[in-house]
Amino acid sequence: MSIFSENIRYLRAQKQLSQQKLADQLEITRSRLSKYEDGLSEPPLDLLRKISGYYHISIDLLISTDVRKIAYENLLTLPDNRIVLPITIDKNGNDNIEIIPLKAKAGYLQGYGDPEFIENLESMTLPFISKGKCRAFPIEGDSMLPLKNGSFVVGKYIESLDLIKDGKTYIVLSLSEGIVYKRIYRKNKKSTSFLLHSDNQFYKPFELRASEILEVWEFVCSLTTVEYQPNELKQENIQEMFLTLRSEIGEIREKLDKK
Repeated sequence: MSIFSENIRYLRAQKQLSQQKLADQLEITRSRLSKYEDGLSEPPLDLLRKISGYYHISIDLLISTDVRKIAYENLLTLPDNRIVLPITIDKNGNDNIEIIPLKAKAGYLQGYGDPEFIENLESMTLPFISKGKCRAFPIEGDSMLPLKNGSFVVGKYIESLDLIKDGKTYIVLSLSEGIVYKRIYRKNKKSTSFLLHSDNQFYKPFELRASEILEVWEFVCSLTTVEYQPNELKQENIQEMFLTLRSEIGEIREKLDKK
């Protein structure tokens, strides 16, 4: 078998996926995937790009390097393993801020590395945005109040997971969770996993491994499309916020006293 066929068999096993489940993700038949894994056939360029995007591993690595010899959790941090980030520019050569509408949110999971998909998105510019590649993502639900359903968060692309700062908010793209906007903490100093927290404590935090993360965008600003009404900030809600804050301060003090 070729290096490529060995690699895709290995990567599927690392994610504990059946051939059928992976084939469904790639929108091909299981028998077709089986031929690629057995080295009986080679995928066309468009499918090769899709496989590369799915695993977040460059095509060059997939076809020329035995990835079994590289720690799987470290593949994302290899300097030569970056998938080129598709961007659009305005008539003056400045980066546009592409807008991911709610209706295209699910499609972004498959098209985030596809230049044609990105080019077909609406875009805008914001004069107060600092340098860096930015993109606007839709917010659903109430997990990150005061941002309401229908708002947008503009994020700046970060190339390395090492740049994530504990307690800051990020838009995260992953195969398991799709697009989420959360406050992120490292599980511990040695771990390659992250804990994603909602500011609304009704929602429990969840864990994401570094290998599951496809893109991370650091919060830059938010665009609110629905205004708050005066009766939304009820007295009991304010009291609850202060009680939560007091509890968190107490926990911090306890930790400091133990040191």
